[in-house]
Amino acid sequence: MSRRIALHRAKSLSETPTPRSFGIAIVAGGRATRLPGKLTASAGSTPMIVRVLDNVRGAASEIVVATSAELASTMRALVDVPVVVDSERDRGPLGGMLAAFATMRSPVIFTVAGDAPFVDAAFARRFVAHWTDGDEALVPVHAGVGGEQQSEPLAAFYDRDAFVRVAPEILRAGRGAVRRVVEALRTRYVEVDDDPLRFTNVNTPDDYAALLEQLRARGEFA
Repeated sequence: MSRRIALHRAKSLSETPTPRSFGIAIVAGGRATRLPGKLTASAGSTPMIVRVLDNVRGAASEIVVATSAELASTMRALVDVPVVVDSERDRGPLGGMLAAFATMRSPVIFTVAGDAPFVDAAFARRFVAHWTDGDEALVPVHAGVGGEQQSEPLAAFYDRDAFVRVAPEILRAGRGAVRRVVEALRTRYVEVDDDPLRFTNVNTPDDYAALLEQLRARGEFA
């Protein structure tokens, strides 16, 4: 992360923020080549994508799921919010975010990855307290592996119009990383001191095995 971007230390995440309306986009459009079928794999007592939806349900009245392909009918019955299929296949999270944002009305949107089983409504409500007028992106930063600071652009807030203005050109240029869009926006990185498992995501079989162990340690059944 660029040292030119100032970090803003978050207030205690136990503090109650001033309420702010926002939408939520669940980004589930990756190819999952390292762990096929991960979004339907069990994450506790429910499929991964359903767990993520249930986690954030209630934080916003507008929730959209972006996928790279139509969900199977059995899964679609469990995902009871609008589902948008990426118009351009295999363009990663950025393509999914653009597809979702284009259909949404909320001017500020919180994104969460479809394989992030511990990001929840409570975190979103607390973190949005740090949004200020003029922000185009609000991204959490935390201590990652080895103590180095790690940013989480897929657990972040975005100004919808600003994102939709900047992202298409980056996507067309083949530089389709969400981080490149974040760098092009007026972004504030806010340091958070939170549950160290908060930003866990599942990309590989080893990640999935570790998730099952975490769930068992929390008393959940996988």
